[in-house]
Amino acid sequence: MSWSSISETLESLFSLERLGVKMGLEHTEKLLSTLGNPQRNLTLIHIAGTNGKGSTSAHIECVLRGLGKKVGLYTSPHLVRFNERIRVNGIPITNQEIESFLKKSWTNINEIKSTFFETTTAMALSHFNLKKVDIAIIETGLGGRLDSTNIINPLLTIITSVAMDHMEILGDTIEAISFEKAGIVKKGVPLITFEQNKTVMNVLNETATQKKAEMYIANSPQNIKASSSNTYFNLGETKYKTALLGRHQAQNASLAITALKVIEPGISNYSINDSFSQLRWAGRLEKLSPDIFYDVAHNLSGIKAMVNFFTELYPDKYLYGLFAIKGDKDLHLVIRTLMQSFKGLLVTSDKKGLLVPELKLSQILNKNGLSNQPVSSVKQGVYELKKLTKNNGIGIIFGTHYLAEEIYKEFDLLFDRALI
Repeated sequence: MSWSSISETLESLFSLERLGVKMGLEHTEKLLSTLGNPQRNLTLIHIAGTNGKGSTSAHIECVLRGLGKKVGLYTSPHLVRFNERIRVNGIPITNQEIESFLKKSWTNINEIKSTFFETTTAMALSHFNLKKVDIAIIETGLGGRLDSTNIINPLLTIITSVAMDHMEILGDTIEAISFEKAGIVKKGVPLITFEQNKTVMNVLNETATQKKAEMYIANSPQNIKASSSNTYFNLGETKYKTALLGRHQAQNASLAITALKVIEPGISNYSINDSFSQLRWAGRLEKLSPDIFYDVAHNLSGIKAMVNFFTELYPDKYLYGLFAIKGDKDLHLVIRTLMQSFKGLLVTSDKKGLLVPELKLSQILNKNGLSNQPVSSVKQGVYELKKLTKNNGIGIIFGTHYLAEEIYKEFDLLFDRALI
């Protein structure tokens, strides 16, 4: 297969999405076999969870890099460019490296009928092997047990916050979802998590016992204080600070610290704090202007955490939202939170048609008693949001990763500023 441009190359890659989501490992195993099983040469950390995977990964990545290690990072979805999903020391895979992989593998990809995510997982592992990384952090796509990333044998596994999301694939109870996430736990491989829902902990405890995997419970952060530029917290007597905002980021950071101390027992708290203070992770309570933020929160627990941050930090200000969301999310779970939190809510969609159309979204919200104003574009939504926030308000654009490119354009921000 030959392509005349990177856009054509990526078009072919994204065309694999027509094959949908296949929960299972067979295709990924076959594709990796044709590549010489690069995953077997790598030292890996595997992360699953509903919320906080990316932020926890970013905390760990920045500290390991600060120690002088060459670190791979595989996350999804991307915000602006596909390349963001696969990074080495914060630098995304190049267009040429994407083309090289696909040219070499395209025949096998088609013969195996690999899906988009199966292909990108193989691409990431191949890239990290070629770059000879010291360690790579691999984030699951959906679930864990049957996620294509689960073909790896990691140094340790991490399970972040588990909540209700992707129920059509993972199950409609917290127990079923926990079981899928716990599927990444491997025999004798340490598991890192934090104290959460009792049902979740029961599943994780049972799985760890069955797999004879030592389970480390991260300490709950204390004295959490968030400003508009940092989050401060204590673990025991030790003070920490992360550049990511919100109480939930203190918990993600605590999880990362526990993992780091298992990997690098002699690591100093100074090294951790120094790296945390320089961390950048776009789309997570990201400040776009003095009064407007962007957050990719798209399920109930994520939106609640986002709202809690703003109500605590700005108790005397009104919250105004610009909201868009994918069609596979259960809107009924989030409507009450939105109703209680926002003085005004704008709803929109994206140019590519990946999200619920604004008029349909508006109609659903209205039927459930949530008044809102549909706007035809992100451009118009940002214009209206700026007007609303002049009235002692804070504006929040939220609900999806898929608006990022349009949002950054409206605020005249270069996305490269957000590379970790």
